[in-house]
Amino acid sequence: MNEAETRAQLIDKALGLAGWDVKDPTQVVEEFDILTALSEGVAEPRTPYEGHQFSDYVLLGKDRKPLAVVEAKRSSRDAAVGREQAKQYCYNIQKQPGNELPFCFYTNGHELYFWDLENAPPRKVVGFPSRDDLERFAYIRRNRKPLTQEFINTSIAGRDYQIRAIRSVLEGIEQEKRDFLLVMATGTGKTRICIAMVDALMRAGHAEKVLFLVDRIALREQALAAFKEHMPNEPRWPNVGEKLIATDRRIYVATYPTMLNIIRDEMQYLSPHFFDFIVVDESHRSIYNTFGEVLNYFKAITLGLTATPTDIIDHNTFQLFHCEDGLPTFAYTYEEAVNNVPPYLCNFQVMKIQTKFQMEGISKRTISLDDQKTLILQGKDVEEFNFEGSQLERQVINKGTNTLIVREFMEEAIKDANGVLPGKTIFFCATKAHARRMEEIFDKLYPQYHGELAKVLVSEDSRVYGKGGLLDQFTNNDMPRIAISVDMLDTGIDVREIVNLVFAKPVYSYTKFWQMVGRGTRLLETSKPKPWCLEKDVFLILDCWDNFEYFKLNPKGKELKAQLPLPVRLVGLRLDKIEKANDSDHADIAAREVAKLRLHIAALPKESVVVREAAAALGRLDDDNFWISLNHERIEFLRAEIKPLFRSVSEADFKSMRFERDLLEYSLAVLNEDKEQAETLKEGIVEQLSELSLSVSFVKQEETLVRAAQTGHYWAKANEDAFDELVAKLGPLMKFRERSTSQQQTHLDLADELHKKEWVEFGPQHEAVSITRYREMVEALIAELTEYNPVLQKIKNGEMIRTEEASELAELLHEEHPHITEDLLRQVYKNRKARFIQFIRHILGIEVLKSFPDEVRAAFDQFIHAHTTLSSRQMEFLNLLKGFIIEREKVEKKDLINTPFTVIHPQGIRGVFSPAEINEILQLTERLAA
Repeated sequence: MNEAETRAQLIDKALGLAGWDVKDPTQVVEEFDILTALSEGVAEPRTPYEGHQFSDYVLLGKDRKPLAVVEAKRSSRDAAVGREQAKQYCYNIQKQPGNELPFCFYTNGHELYFWDLENAPPRKVVGFPSRDDLERFAYIRRNRKPLTQEFINTSIAGRDYQIRAIRSVLEGIEQEKRDFLLVMATGTGKTRICIAMVDALMRAGHAEKVLFLVDRIALREQALAAFKEHMPNEPRWPNVGEKLIATDRRIYVATYPTMLNIIRDEMQYLSPHFFDFIVVDESHRSIYNTFGEVLNYFKAITLGLTATPTDIIDHNTFQLFHCEDGLPTFAYTYEEAVNNVPPYLCNFQVMKIQTKFQMEGISKRTISLDDQKTLILQGKDVEEFNFEGSQLERQVINKGTNTLIVREFMEEAIKDANGVLPGKTIFFCATKAHARRMEEIFDKLYPQYHGELAKVLVSEDSRVYGKGGLLDQFTNNDMPRIAISVDMLDTGIDVREIVNLVFAKPVYSYTKFWQMVGRGTRLLETSKPKPWCLEKDVFLILDCWDNFEYFKLNPKGKELKAQLPLPVRLVGLRLDKIEKANDSDHADIAAREVAKLRLHIAALPKESVVVREAAAALGRLDDDNFWISLNHERIEFLRAEIKPLFRSVSEADFKSMRFERDLLEYSLAVLNEDKEQAETLKEGIVEQLSELSLSVSFVKQEETLVRAAQTGHYWAKANEDAFDELVAKLGPLMKFRERSTSQQQTHLDLADELHKKEWVEFGPQHEAVSITRYREMVEALIAELTEYNPVLQKIKNGEMIRTEEASELAELLHEEHPHITEDLLRQVYKNRKARFIQFIRHILGIEVLKSFPDEVRAAFDQFIHAHTTLSSRQMEFLNLLKGFIIEREKVEKKDLINTPFTVIHPQGIRGVFSPAEINEILQLTERLAA
């Protein structure tokens, strides 16, 4: 296509899609006349065009002033050829009175680049902005304030690490970065951090429309509630019952599938420039295949959130957010949160429970004699039972094993204040059927709770969601106490009162495992006590499948191979078959497969971003000559450029597609003359056909073919016509297959017994255990002595004691075991100023002593809250200084310009703070050291 054709057929359409009417001169001016200065020494133009430039398109605002320049090149040329030309037009338009600098676009109809001159480098985008988008961009550019000085609302996110995380992103935005990744342990307030960040961006005029992406409906409800609580005046989407996108809101919370459907729906077009800031929650999940399309479509400033530890994060996640591998924008670990004083997250204990059948399997050797007799009376042959422990809940279901797990849980669980019922608990089950069986066991063993004690919560059950739904009941009501879940509650659900987690299934993904553990790590909100959980200093994990031991031996879990989507694999096989047919002179087979491939390509979802971005590559295929001579080079082009596009296929009959894949693999094995492979594949196809239910009328209509295709005679004569007939007639019937008896599970009800029950050491270990033990011994001794020691009794009663009495008590305690001195007490209680009697009063509960680390932390928190515009580097410096003072108990001026402070800046404090700020910090350190 020449330039005129490119403009008419591609660029005009793209502008029209964004709402621009190319024929309306109040919106779009083609060949826009730009006045330019004449050459030096030239007074009058020598030709009609001298002193003029003509921009291909200029997009006008509602005030009829230029908003953007679009430079067009023909489709066969590189779009970047127009880059400098478009830039020049923009600056020349700006020079004319009353004009601002327009936004810059250049395109060849297939590729489109957007350049916000003087603010950011050019970036590839998938469509033009609407007039509203461009006017919003211009307003933001005119009115935004510097983010480094922007106040952070500490009532939303006020912990020091939260402020540091927010500052690190705000400073990055100020430096023109567009992609960020926060790695934060579950429970450290990722959602609050995002809300405080959105609040700052909106107040500073950097963002008007924000998208918060989640991967499940329950997480969407949670995020909407959090935005409502902390930013109540900002309009949100969706409101209850809203399905269609509304364009008049400021905060949008959506699941990946919802947003994918919206951007593919031609009836409710949403501009790719609609959002200014996008948050991707749990960004290691479901974003590389189909849902990556959402992020490709909206090229806004993007923040990824994940709880996955940095050493486990997939390389693709770092790549997606343009972070160097292993270096996220900011990270805060579970260990840091637990070991903070006071802790930000709750620590856990692990009890390992294993049953005899789990360890030794189910066989004649392990089944009790009573159960063997019962099985014989039922007409079953005990000799036939031979199941491994790992086959439980897969090939064999044993009610007795599940019953034993439930009984042990009820015995060992952390209970409520009455000590009778377990506190809030999640049971992680292997399948929905497993979850239902567990629910039945709870109801049968504990009928007095009328079926309310334990409830199954699975994502496809509509009763789970909304006010009064099962999740709402579990979170806000006394009952149910136990949520039995399959995947749904593994991630993101925020119920602070959870005190027990039961792993009733093996887990092989390290990421998923720690997300599941994270369900219990949140501490209680003391301002909102719930009667069924008034205190929580530790939570219990019952591990019934040795998961902790597995991850000790395999720290990264099972390495899962990347799975190619089925449509991509099918097209790959078809290309292999075409190549093989060409190489072996089967032109008729190649032509047949090429025709099918072209039909597949024609059916690609045109509205998909992935497909639209490949318009140039797809354009090559419109020429019939491309297909006439399909050589190796062209097949490689199809493999590299076209095959990956099939990941965008999301609506298809995948059972039929699997059947077609199997037949395609069989026909390829026949072409390759690989008889062994062909025989194996044929047996699999025949087995699938044998599982078709002839009681279904649609299947009954094809009975003759179904029966024939299960015979050796049929396959001996089968050719390409036969394969096509099987795909066309039997492929759509694959949804009516019934599982063969060989695949069905064996259900048993055998008494199982406990094989092993033990506490295991795992998780962050507190340092200074000996100090903790020493404290316990001191406190126990003083409690014992108070029973009969008159001096201690006087102190306890609040009476004054003489100096001699204090000395007498000190001598007594010095001689007792453990050896007690004022210096030791100062070390143990981390308070270097308190006197001996003050410690005794503290131990007896009469006087509250703040430890020196607590004093230092409180002073630094107060300082940080009083200085809300601190940069992330300044926050890092203060954090280092806080730790330095706690460790050394003093600091001198010269320390602040030496290591470790020179790690942050070569000049130490002088390179990070102004002289006035340095004086404030020195006053703070002097007060603490006094």
